[in-house]
Amino acid sequence: MIVKNDVLLVLQRHLGAASGITAAAIAAELFTSERDVRHCVTELREDGIAVCAHPRSGYFIAATAEELEDTCQFLRSRALHSLTLESKLRHVPLPDLLGQMRLKT
Repeated sequence: MIVKNDVLLVLQRHLGAASGITAAAIAAELFTSERDVRHCVTELREDGIAVCAHPRSGYFIAATAEELEDTCQFLRSRALHSLTLESKLRHVPLPDLLGQMRLKT
C-alpha cells in the first residue's frame, strides 16, 4: 500500500493548475488504486500541504495563493452542498442543523 509521501513525491512534479495530474494517472504511476490516492491526498491536506484539485485540472500543488483560494472555495461549496442535502433529508433548516443561534425577529 502506498503512503502519503509517495503521492507527495508525484505531486511535487505538478506545480500549478496547468500541470495537474488525474488520480488515475497517479494511481497508475504508483501501482495502486484511485481510492488510495484520494486517501493520501486527504492526509496531505490534513498535514497542511497545499494539494489542490479540480475536476478539469486534476491534482496539483498550489503555485499561487489564487490557486489555493480557488480550491478552498471549491471544497467549501461541496461541503455546503452536502450539509444542505442533509438538512433537507432531516427536514431541518440548515442553521438548526449547524446549531447556529438566531435572533428573534
